[in-house]
Amino acid sequence: MIDQTGTAFDDASRWRLEPLSAPSSWERWVDTVFAWLPYGLLVMSVALAQFESRDVSDRLLTVGLSAMAGIWTWATFTRAGRPTRIPQGTLRLYIVGFVIIAAVLVFHQTIFLIYGCAGFFHAALLRPWPLVFVGIGAFAFVVHSHIVTTESSAEHWALYLGVVAIQTLTTGAGLFAGERITEIADERRLALIRLEHAMEENAGLHDQLVVQAREAGILDERERMAGEIHDTIAQGLAGVITQIEATHQSWGDDQEMRRHLDTAAEIARQSLADARRSVRDIRPTELDGSRLPAAISEVARRWSTTAGVPVQFTGTGESRTLPTQIEVALLRAAQEALANVGKHAEAGRAGITLSFTDDSVVLDIRDDGVGFDTHGQLKRDSYGLTAMRRRVEQVDGEMHVESARGEGTAISVRVPTDASKDIA
Repeated sequence: MIDQTGTAFDDASRWRLEPLSAPSSWERWVDTVFAWLPYGLLVMSVALAQFESRDVSDRLLTVGLSAMAGIWTWATFTRAGRPTRIPQGTLRLYIVGFVIIAAVLVFHQTIFLIYGCAGFFHAALLRPWPLVFVGIGAFAFVVHSHIVTTESSAEHWALYLGVVAIQTLTTGAGLFAGERITEIADERRLALIRLEHAMEENAGLHDQLVVQAREAGILDERERMAGEIHDTIAQGLAGVITQIEATHQSWGDDQEMRRHLDTAAEIARQSLADARRSVRDIRPTELDGSRLPAAISEVARRWSTTAGVPVQFTGTGESRTLPTQIEVALLRAAQEALANVGKHAEAGRAGITLSFTDDSVVLDIRDDGVGFDTHGQLKRDSYGLTAMRRRVEQVDGEMHVESARGEGTAISVRVPTDASKDIA
């Protein structure tokens, strides 16, 4: 359903619009008054005229003229339907006849000015508005004509014209103001209906957004947990498997086997602690009671011990505490990068640099391994790099990977520290 302004309304709202098109109780009351007013005033005028009639013929003439007025009203006004819905052509014909008949009756007996007063109400039905003033003026001329018929002097004519002008202007202006007030009230009613409909739509959209936000939150949390599992449990299990395989390879060498088993147990304990803390969504164990440089240095030390690859850690700039999300993202990036070095790079050494600047913190991880073609199909542990990039982007950071076959790999992660205002 579309209203005149183009606003759409559904079936549930249609019942609230019907009162705007259906007649209100006020309109029905106005229709009743307009329909019976001329007959009532005509009967009253006829009754009062009987006291002024001089003889039987005069009374018969009065009754005859009154009957003609009643028939004219019935034929051209009452039969036309609801007074406020009569076509303008029919209404104008009725008003012209009303003015003429009223003038004849008032000229015959002045008391019929009472009947003529009904014309002021019916003239209000004319449109456009200039015709309303014309109609009121015509009836004012008829109703007040006794001013000059009793004594025709310049003073009486001046009074007559003044009364007609004042009544025409004041009555017409009052009718215009009343209708304008009614239109404003209807517009407000319609505006309230539109507002109510818009609020209902907004409530529905709000519910949809809540559902979508909840679903998006669930997906984000799944991705976060997937990244946490990959960074903790998966890498820990990979380290344990590596140490167990190394134990098999050193079978018979009790000291070497014990060293690998102790390392595997340490990796397992660390992974278990990380998994538990990830579930509780708190800082990784490496960050508990430590600043980020010390945490990354400890990660590098443990990895170097496990992988057997020397790692040099360097910190530059003035170290400072960052929001947990940023520290976790950088720590996990270092862990993932070192894990990739151990699994794919076949490197002889690696290096990590953590640099603090005025507005950012930069983590660089490099190795001298076999490298890979960054423009080709990257099939090796693509999930790890993807998860790393996603985690960095979640804290408004950016990650770049540079590598070439036989020339090692360099990963650079930069996170603006002013982003902490939005994510802290």
